[in-house]
Amino acid sequence: MIYSSSYVWSEFKFGNKYHYALYQGIFLLIGLVIYRLILNINLDFIKKNINKLLLVGIIMLILVSIPGIGVLRNGSRSWFKLGPFSFQPSEFIKIVLIIFTSKYLEKYHTKINNIKSYLLPILFMLFFIILLIMLEPDFGSSFIIISTIALMIFISGLKSKIILYSVLFALFGFAGLIIAAPYRVLRIISFINPWSDPLGSGYQIIQSLYAISPGGLFGQGLFLSRQKHFYLPEPQTDFIFSIICEELGIITAVLILILFFLLIYNIFKVSYKQSNLFYKFLSFGIGAVLSVQTLINLSVVVGNIPVTGVTLPFFSYGGSSLITTIVCISIIINIINRTNV
Repeated sequence: MIYSSSYVWSEFKFGNKYHYALYQGIFLLIGLVIYRLILNINLDFIKKNINKLLLVGIIMLILVSIPGIGVLRNGSRSWFKLGPFSFQPSEFIKIVLIIFTSKYLEKYHTKINNIKSYLLPILFMLFFIILLIMLEPDFGSSFIIISTIALMIFISGLKSKIILYSVLFALFGFAGLIIAAPYRVLRIISFINPWSDPLGSGYQIIQSLYAISPGGLFGQGLFLSRQKHFYLPEPQTDFIFSIICEELGIITAVLILILFFLLIYNIFKVSYKQSNLFYKFLSFGIGAVLSVQTLINLSVVVGNIPVTGVTLPFFSYGGSSLITTIVCISIIINIINRTNV
């Protein structure tokens, strides 16, 4: 699907219609090597050294925001350029934060309702990292990370009163972030009524819907999308699901949704069965991050929420995103192998 959705744009931009497909293939091979490495790593070793990895992640987030070091794309300085490849440190910090939070909750979950001594320290850490990510700016990654860590803290036994106050605080915070950036306000307006600015802020949503609508049950046929012909911008990334619906139809789209549901359901099932609290929180966090990211991407594609720039796990083009997803699955399989769950 990456080849099908990208070959028109790829040939126009690079003179090679296989460019994105080849690069994603390379990322896949790198991911499979990392997969094998993670399967043979003792997760307790990673837990022991997670503070060092967190420090590395924070340093990378600081460096990527510096002009001349971080690469500017579509208004965000979120990538390091490594030769012909790019690396997004917010994807790395996403996994590191899940592991760090799992370790923290394993130790302090019985004391997490002590706001001053145990809840605020991890929230301040989260706030600091989100601040660095928003400097890029990357609203989508920030929302995914906040939602994931919030869900992990929630299942640790946080009182409902604290949850309510936290949600209200988060809502005001997100409202402030939206108001602070005019382009985000435009995205909200285009979400409410995309046709108010059909050639501007509402363009992507409208073109996405134009891709999904003609697909019908069985689609227009593989490689036969019209929207990828310079109507839907770079359809191999955030809006690849639109092209899937257009070419392969609603039946294939529903099948993909079922597969996502089964995968995430089984990850949460692994978490539920764990007696080791670190593994329990870690597997839940991975299930949460995949759930949140998938829901956000699909909701954007069908126009249920404003455009956020979030990839669809497994499907969207992007090396950092693909490798992060593979790391998530590798950790889950590692947990299964070590606990026989």
